[in-house]
Amino acid sequence: MITLYGWGPQFDCPSPSPYVMKSDIQLQMLGVDFDRAIADLESVPKHKAPYVTDGDFLVQDSNFIRAHFERKLGKSLDAGLTDEQRAASWALERMAEGHLHTIMAMERWLKDDNFFKGPIHFFGNVPEASRPAVVKELREGMVATHYAAGMGRHTEAERMRLAEWDLQALAIQLAAKPFLFGDRPTAADASVSSVLISCATEFFDTPLSDRVRGHTNLVGYMDRMTKRYFAKNRWPVAEMA
Repeated sequence: MITLYGWGPQFDCPSPSPYVMKSDIQLQMLGVDFDRAIADLESVPKHKAPYVTDGDFLVQDSNFIRAHFERKLGKSLDAGLTDEQRAASWALERMAEGHLHTIMAMERWLKDDNFFKGPIHFFGNVPEASRPAVVKELREGMVATHYAAGMGRHTEAERMRLAEWDLQALAIQLAAKPFLFGDRPTAADASVSSVLISCATEFFDTPLSDRVRGHTNLVGYMDRMTKRYFAKNRWPVAEMA
């Protein structure tokens, strides 16, 4: 039995986590028969989702989930791509997940109005008396981490400019094609579309959503991926605070 652990629809997205969306899409691409269950982050060593159980075998991290099932099934999500396209695919994934996602996460977690509308609900199982201290420590840690990495040293306007450069690159790569590398979705489509969907949600008050929606081809692309892989919600309902 194979089970993907994460979260279902929240924040007007198929999942609050683009990485959960990514793994959900990639497992569907590979034709894996799997169930979905709400993650328990304290039950796994990395304390992150998504993670998968394949029988008694635990796989953590979306990249390793993909690699596990490609190896197991003898399939590749990049089948048919040239070596240059495979290299570009990996670079696009890293840009979306490592750069654009960071900007999106800062908009959600570090802006008070957005945080208390959305991510605060992830702390529902923390005892009420200690919740403010836990939240304060976590958010202050995020501020310190982003500052140390450099992104936190930029103004919001500067971060939006960086995001726009990412979005321009994605829009140029997509052009008029249905998917990033042609007529069928490949590995990068799962990653990139999931980050774009997360950035584009209008649930939060952020200029990032307008930046994404300013690219007509990216809007059509997100719609295609959503209809193809998330037309039905197959996730159990998560308990919220």
